[in-house]
Amino acid sequence: MRENGHKYALSDINKGESIIKYGFPIGHATENIKKGDHVHTHNVKTNLSGNLEYTYSYKDYGLTKIDTDLTFDGYIRENGDVGIRNDVWIVNTVGCVNKVAEKLSRLTGAKSFPHPFGCSQLGDDQDVTQKILCGMIKHPNAGGVLVLGLGCENNNIGEMKKALGDYNPNRVKFLNCQDSKDEIADGVSLINELKRYADTFKKQKISISRLRLGLKCGGSDGYSGITANPLVGSLCDKLVSYGGSCVLTEVPEMFGAEHLLMERCVSREIFDKTVSLINNFKDYFTRHNQVIYENPSPGNKAGGITTLEEKSLGCVQKGGLSPVVDVLDYGDTLTKNGISLLNGPGNDIVAVTNLMACGAHMILFTTGRGTPLGAPVPTVKIATNKSLAAKKSNWIDFDASPILEGEKMEQITSRLLDYVTEVASGKKTKNEENGFEEISIFKDGVTL
Repeated sequence: MRENGHKYALSDINKGESIIKYGFPIGHATENIKKGDHVHTHNVKTNLSGNLEYTYSYKDYGLTKIDTDLTFDGYIRENGDVGIRNDVWIVNTVGCVNKVAEKLSRLTGAKSFPHPFGCSQLGDDQDVTQKILCGMIKHPNAGGVLVLGLGCENNNIGEMKKALGDYNPNRVKFLNCQDSKDEIADGVSLINELKRYADTFKKQKISISRLRLGLKCGGSDGYSGITANPLVGSLCDKLVSYGGSCVLTEVPEMFGAEHLLMERCVSREIFDKTVSLINNFKDYFTRHNQVIYENPSPGNKAGGITTLEEKSLGCVQKGGLSPVVDVLDYGDTLTKNGISLLNGPGNDIVAVTNLMACGAHMILFTTGRGTPLGAPVPTVKIATNKSLAAKKSNWIDFDASPILEGEKMEQITSRLLDYVTEVASGKKTKNEENGFEEISIFKDGVTL
């Protein structure tokens, strides 16, 4: 690998032989490759096909629990949950009220997150929309929430209340625009009530063991699995050793590396759930007459990633060596100490939404190509290479490239942990400074 992130053969490789990176095959040679030749899409093909049979054999990497007095300054909610922000959120039941929400946001400072969903949805699609929006409503980073509806949508406020269950009426309020003579005036009044409620919470010292991190990569390049992703994995292991929780998603970007997650499943039950997670997503591809390996993206390939196996072997490194303790579906909440796997695609905006909705306080987002995307929770952008960190300093929060220059992983992990603790205590990330906070929801069904 040279400065451009692409691969070059260290020895002669015969046609049909496996191409090895990260210690595992990432495909096979489609022609004879000479030592020093460029190894990429023109002479390598994936080994992936359909569903596989797996055998459970637990591998313990010997990570131990560590007592720590490390804390961050956060907010303890009335139900005992912990938040790292104290904002008021506007959560729309339907896309038709997006502009109303945006106007209310401008007038009050509450945060709004437009989306096109909630109208004319049926079955599983509506269920997923409701689960994601309920996850937002319950998220402890929000000190107060206004649920904004129209009135005629399938996902109306009445249906949302059924999906939401019990809630604190001081923290969650509802406004149906069709029922209001002046939805702007009524919205401003309700948001002001929510702000007064949120202001009753004051920062407290909270153990780092209460922190929940979402793990994501996007716009990856050939350095992702060498710098930023292993760095996040190292941090993840440290947080887990302190009693914290991390969640890994992007199921299609586990294909070809799933065995590394399965061998860390703490029980046969979690292993079986992981097998189902992988095979169900493969079945989703085949139901739509798509091959499972139609990945990496054009940008990934330009950055030096050749096959899905290569991308996946880099991607799963964000989970470090910590035990896999849970498998979550849409609407489930992250609760267990260790690594949890979350159902969902690799699509960046859908993935960060899923991570937020399961309760992640912040997201560590590694990137080699760069992206301004941010979730409703702080989204820490970690650059894989120095040129990106310098060029897009308005997007990037942390530079992992010193690993290439010989900085010890332990040292840079400590620096990243210090930064994460600062963010948990209130330091704004670039996506927050820029106001880049978005959502999108997975869709796989009929629209009326």
